[in-house]
Amino acid sequence: MNFKIPNGLGDMLRDFTVSAIRANPDNLYDFAVDYFTKMRESKKSKTIPMYIIVDDEDAGEPAPETIRKKTNNHRAARRNSVSAERYDPETDHGYEDEKIVHPKTDEQYKRLKDAVSDILIFQALDRDQITDVIDAMFEKICEPDEIIIKQNDDGDNFYVIDSGTYDVLVTTDNVEKRINTLINKGSFGELALMYNMPRSATIQAKSHGSLWAMDRTSFRRIVLKAAFKKRKLYEELLENVPILKSLEPYERMNLADALCTKEYDDGEVIIAQGDNAEGMYFIEKGTVCVDITSDTGDNTMPVGQLDSGKYFGELALINNKPRSANVRAVGGVKLAFLETESFERLLGPCLDIMKRNSEIYKTYADQTS
Repeated sequence: MNFKIPNGLGDMLRDFTVSAIRANPDNLYDFAVDYFTKMRESKKSKTIPMYIIVDDEDAGEPAPETIRKKTNNHRAARRNSVSAERYDPETDHGYEDEKIVHPKTDEQYKRLKDAVSDILIFQALDRDQITDVIDAMFEKICEPDEIIIKQNDDGDNFYVIDSGTYDVLVTTDNVEKRINTLINKGSFGELALMYNMPRSATIQAKSHGSLWAMDRTSFRRIVLKAAFKKRKLYEELLENVPILKSLEPYERMNLADALCTKEYDDGEVIIAQGDNAEGMYFIEKGTVCVDITSDTGDNTMPVGQLDSGKYFGELALINNKPRSANVRAVGGVKLAFLETESFERLLGPCLDIMKRNSEIYKTYADQTS
């Protein structure tokens, strides 16, 4: 009887065997279930569930004349009809041609830039994308007791607080309860847009105030598409880092999700010798130079340069000690940053290799002492 071996079976079994030997689990069956479940999840399509507009006129979308030109008139009406559909950022090619720009004064621009810098969902965006976020936001003036969003409504806009006081209200079993109050800072409204769900709370203005709002279409095309592009870019970057070859595909995917973008200008200090370690870096684009300062501070010895695909900053994390070298940008540099809390959890399988590679830094440190 002839049997046909499925394509990829040999590679799958080999990878599983290597992982099992390395992990040496107490219960091989539980390990196998966990391993293949994670592998299946890593192979699934990376589309993002998202709302789309059914009736643009009722939804209160920006008028056509606002597309690709500046306008002050944005009708912020609440959407009456939306339907759930998967938003596939990989097939959305209209963003670059349909950017919406709402003009702002220099003072407004600065205030908004400061406000969005502390918002978690924008942490993964680069400078150009942050500019797109700020451009796409329009101002909404609020009156006392005005309902900004209502629990169980469809999601329309994402809001950043410029000024004012806002109560967060949740109704359970017909009893309304205030669970939080936002005063002059913060943001709200992203969950319904990100997770294809109704509003989870009511937001009510308690004073005169001002909000900056971004419509759902701009939100998904900037924030969600950026998240998709970031993951894809970082997965490709991590695949070319030799020490990460020992990671399983799903482990590299989790690592990619934990990275955030940091950019530095020519000559800017990325790491200063003696500082406490906050994380490690992978070079996405550009070059950095590394040098070590002597204990007396009057002598600096160059260690070398690192370019795209290389990493640095791991030594202080491995040894739980202050930074042992200076790292500066050579020209413009874009880095992927991994914070300390995620370092050991995500890079545990690579620590032995990192420890061996880190001996070069100790050699240079000895030479300068």
